[in-house]
Amino acid sequence: MVKIKVLVNGAKGKMGSETVKAVLKEGDLELVGQSDLGDDLGKMIRETKANVVVDFTQPAAALKNARTIMDNKAHAVIGTTGLTADNLAELKKLCAKNKVNCIVAPNFAIGAVLMMKFSREAAHYMPQVEIIEFHHDKKLDAPSGTAKKTAEMIKNERGGIKGKEIPIHSVRLQGLVAHQAVIFGGLGQTLTIRHDSINRESFMPGVIMAIRKVKEVKGLVDGLENLL
Repeated sequence: MVKIKVLVNGAKGKMGSETVKAVLKEGDLELVGQSDLGDDLGKMIRETKANVVVDFTQPAAALKNARTIMDNKAHAVIGTTGLTADNLAELKKLCAKNKVNCIVAPNFAIGAVLMMKFSREAAHYMPQVEIIEFHHDKKLDAPSGTAKKTAEMIKNERGGIKGKEIPIHSVRLQGLVAHQAVIFGGLGQTLTIRHDSINRESFMPGVIMAIRKVKEVKGLVDGLENLL
C-alpha cells in the first residue's frame, strides 16, 4: 500500500498537535514532517516529498502558507480561518497553475457541517434567523469562519437578497472550545440548531477524510459539506 505523505504546518498549536496524533493512528497515512513558526515550509515540503500539507496556523499567515504549499506541488488542506472571497479566488488559480488541489474548511467537525446543512434547509421555512457563535478566548478572528459560512449558505439558499445580512454574534470566553447556535424565528415559534465541539478530537475525522480525498477532488473545494 502506498501511503499518503502528510506534513502538518502549525504542528505546535492545539489543532496542529491534535492532527499529528490523528495522522499517526492511520495506517494509510505517513507523517513525514511537522513545521511551525520560523520553519522554512517550502524547503520542508521539498525535502519530505509531502503529498498533502495540512495548515492550522493563524489568519494572517493562511494565504502565504497556501501559496507556498501549492507552489511546491503539494495538495493543501486548510483549516486556518480568515480567508476572504478574493483569497479563495487566488487559491483556485493556484490550483490550476500548479495542477494540485486544495480543500478549505472553516470547521472539520462532521456535526458542525450537518448543522450548516440543516440550517440551509430550515431557511426555506422560517423567515428570521440569527447566529450566535461561542469560542475560546484565544481565537483570533470574529465572527468565526463557521458562522460566516453558515450565513453565506443560508443567504444563497434564499436567493442572496441584497441588504438582508444575517446577524452574527460572537462570544469569546475561557472554557469554551467551538460552539454555534443558529436560531430561527417564525410566527409563534423558534427553532434552534446547535452544535458543540467539546474537545478538538471532534475535528479529526473530518481532517483525516480531507487528507484522503484532497488528491481526488478537482481544484479548490470550499467547505467540508462538499465532501459528504
